[in-house]
Amino acid sequence: MDNRYTRGLAEFASGLTYEAIPPEVRERLKLLILDALGCALYGAQLEWCRLLRETLLQVETGGICAVWGTRDWLSAPHAALANGTQVHGFELDDVHRAGVLHVGAVVLPALIAVAELKDGLSGKEFLAAAAAGYETGPRVGLCMGPEHIGQGWHSGATVGVFAAAASSSRALNLDVTRTVHALGIAGTQSAGLMAAQYGAMVKRMHAGRSSQSGLYGALLAERGFTGIEDVFESEYGGFCTTFSRSTDRFDLTKLTAGLGTTWQTMGVALKFYACVGSNHTTLDALHTLKSEHAFRAEDVDTITVHGSQVTADHVGWKYEPRGLTAAQLNLPFCVATFLLEGDCFVDQFDAAAVTDPRRMALAERVSVHADPAITALGAKHRHSVRVEVLLKNGTRLSRSADTPRGSDENFASPAGIVAKFEKLAAHALPAKRVGELRDAVLGLEDLQDAARLAALMSQ
Repeated sequence: MDNRYTRGLAEFASGLTYEAIPPEVRERLKLLILDALGCALYGAQLEWCRLLRETLLQVETGGICAVWGTRDWLSAPHAALANGTQVHGFELDDVHRAGVLHVGAVVLPALIAVAELKDGLSGKEFLAAAAAGYETGPRVGLCMGPEHIGQGWHSGATVGVFAAAASSSRALNLDVTRTVHALGIAGTQSAGLMAAQYGAMVKRMHAGRSSQSGLYGALLAERGFTGIEDVFESEYGGFCTTFSRSTDRFDLTKLTAGLGTTWQTMGVALKFYACVGSNHTTLDALHTLKSEHAFRAEDVDTITVHGSQVTADHVGWKYEPRGLTAAQLNLPFCVATFLLEGDCFVDQFDAAAVTDPRRMALAERVSVHADPAITALGAKHRHSVRVEVLLKNGTRLSRSADTPRGSDENFASPAGIVAKFEKLAAHALPAKRVGELRDAVLGLEDLQDAARLAALMSQ
């Protein structure tokens, strides 16, 4: 059996040590973890997270893993499902743009559940396990390319199972062979349909389900349960051939390229708008144009956004008021929200926002077009846009943006990330606890038991 790529990922995850992670990657990873936990704590209060939690509590008793930001406890797999849903619950969580997935939402719920199951998982071991997941997930996304989400798969969920499996396997100290099986078990559970973006609550649950599937993969493999050993390479029914519907629209070499030298963790971006990542470059471009030309929403005649084919398909559809999910994913509606409300964060999205006639009317004058030249630039530039604003007085404004605030060379400052975390976490925890959690994450290497993170997030 030729499973060199599956095994290569397993060898990396199984053998990764804290010491092998460059210091700058460790520091970035702690900030990413902090951001994800803040998102989860804010998510605890959301209706869809509450409904999911109540349903899970109806079907089980005696859980030993915390549901973050609540007084509830569930089994490890159900806690991963609930907590992953909370991380991704309000479009606030991180995104690896080229790999097209939200990494923290799939890695951390499974990993912290393992920490609660396993006595004495140190902070250093926790960071090594987290890095295994943060490095694995984006590589699977890079292998599949932006066409994967373009075909209608919710890539964060479909490729996220491998990130969760890799991190959970490393935390459980699985050897290479069992990690191979964990990846194979996770892969066959891969799922997630992008039609959920048009208003369904279930879109929020995809990350949690992915985290849960990866956790199942590691826990089962630990017991000797076997999975698909060539889950990426198999020509019939393998992950790559099946999800791409081809034998060549993927690149297996990207699964292991640069392992241990090129750190995909550094490519994970953070969000400072409460909407899907595909919308952020447009909002940044508009922010710049407004600061330069001081126009108001009522001055706008039309706005045209030129972007990649994936961006046009993913967020450029005609807005219909089907719920907050649709509001936060639709680019014209988010543009209208930003121009009318002055921001696009949590306070701008409540139940009333969905049917706001002012926003809906302005969104009608925003159009999104696929630009073949931008599409041809590839996955790294899938969020590149050129925004053209026509004002009612005839003035034409234009601005391009390739990378939004919080990503790549525009990565946020530690102070900005801490401020976002504290603002979000305050919705679930008292100030003293928020500070203790912040300090625990930023000092993870000093923690004797990473389960402390779960305890700090429990009410």
